Amino acid sequence: QLQFAESGGGLVQPGGSLRLSCAASGRTFSSYVMGWFRQAPGKEREFVAAINRSGGSTYYPDSVKGRFTISRDNAENTVYLQMNSLTPEDTAVYYCAAAPSRYMTTTRYEYTVWGQGTQVTVSS
Repeated sequence: QLQFAESGGGLVQPGGSLRLSCAASGRTFSSYVMGWFRQAPGKEREFVAAINRSGGSTYYPDSVKGRFTISRDNAENTVYLQMNSLTPEDTAVYYCAAAPSRYMTTTRYEYTVWGQGTQVTVSS
């Protein structure tokens, strides 16, 4: 069973950057599409980024496109989320997740394995 350990969250000023990491245990990491989601207080969990199994394709919603970059290292069983030009609207708990899908997906319910979440707070 795949399990995740997330790290890299914290407090950052507007305009700053953070890099989230999600280390997976299990030998099937490379067979999963990986994604990042976030959930702010009182809001639904929303899709942030996805990467295909090889790492060759990525997808972002307009809200983070050009600011966030998802990447993965299958040799290290780790997926990353580089976040630049952060704004207070990016404040949320960020979750990595795995989908046993052949193709990238933005649909929350296709992701079947979730990390515990890491808090990102953007504030001056």
